[in-house]
Amino acid sequence: MVMKTWVVVLIKDFDTAKQRLQPAMGAKSRRALARRNARRAVEAAAAGDRVLVVAGGAEVAEMAAARGAEVLVEPREEGQNVAARRGINRAVEKGAEAVLILSSDLPLVTVDSVRELLHSAGRHASPVVVAAPAIGRGGTNALYIRPPDAIGLHFGDDSLTKFRDDAESRGVRFVIHHSDAMALDLDEPSDLARLSRAV
Repeated sequence: MVMKTWVVVLIKDFDTAKQRLQPAMGAKSRRALARRNARRAVEAAAAGDRVLVVAGGAEVAEMAAARGAEVLVEPREEGQNVAARRGINRAVEKGAEAVLILSSDLPLVTVDSVRELLHSAGRHASPVVVAAPAIGRGGTNALYIRPPDAIGLHFGDDSLTKFRDDAESRGVRFVIHHSDAMALDLDEPSDLARLSRAV
């Protein structure tokens, strides 16, 4: 039987995204960057069976729908964990057997890198969690969960350790998936310097 995997992309409203880059970029540049990264994430997410965008605003929803994604517009933005929970719930309602939560601020992510993570996850029996770590801050840029309720949600600083501890406490296999394409997220000015070196 083929597993039905939904890729859930979490995208903030473009006007409120990337606030921590304020010291290095003006509002217009931050907005353009957020939009470009979001578009890239939605296109990369096409590696899954279905793509669901949890959108923080109407403009995000329009961009995602234009790329063939299903869209869930948040009534209000309440952070990454709430957005991820909304996305997982919608995906499960529609028949998802596994979900991949994908950050929308990964400037190097590609459809091949998402496909590699899904392929790697497919080699493990359920229940399993596969995490792609972020550079620095102990964050998690992509999180595959099968079944979708196997663990709780702990996005934020040091989330990788929290996801691992949660999985271990529940007897769920936890796998680290190293991916150069998924490791860099643009949160702080130092990340922009890393990006310019990478490209």
